[in-house]
Amino acid sequence: MATDKNLVIKGIKFLAYTVGIMFLAPFVLYQAFKNTEHAFFIPVLILGILFAILAIGLGFYSIKILMDGFFSKKN
Repeated sequence: MATDKNLVIKGIKFLAYTVGIMFLAPFVLYQAFKNTEHAFFIPVLILGILFAILAIGLGFYSIKILMDGFFSKKN
């Protein structure tokens, strides 16, 4: 059981993207709810929700990559 350095680095990169989107999603949602009377309320709200879903998906994917890098069998 050897550690695959390339997969671990790839997983850490994906975690960095995930953290960025995790901060971006609440900010976009806050801006949407702060400006409910604005014409772009619905598009910004949808964008914030999509960012939140993307952050959750990327979180699971990056953890999966890290686990494969740490615990997979090297061929």
